Amino acid sequence: MQHAIIVTGGKQYRVAEGDLLFIEKLPVEAGEVVTFDQVLAVVSDEGEALIGTPTVAGATVTGKVVKNGKAKKIRVFKYKAKKNIRRRQGHRQPYTQVQIDAITVG
Repeated sequence: MQHAIIVTGGKQYRVAEGDLLFIEKLPVEAGEVVTFDQVLAVVSDEGEALIGTPTVAGATVTGKVVKNGKAKKIRVFKYKAKKNIRRRQGHRQPYTQVQIDAITVG
């Protein structure tokens, strides 16, 4: 099983074929195919590693968008002691769920 390290949304992810991945929201609809071309490293089944400088030339990772959604709500609460200042705010981070189909090095 091949593994790759990709960059998307300012974060790095270690992926393999068949993985289900939650990444920062992409402007694509569910069911569409998305291609990640910023591949930092690829490790093959035999243990051979291709390390990019900074990316591996010709390497791509393709996946299918499963769905777009929002994560669970978190509460942000700020206050200043002894000043009667309180502020409560909620936040739901949008995400895109991707199923990795293929890792190609060409």
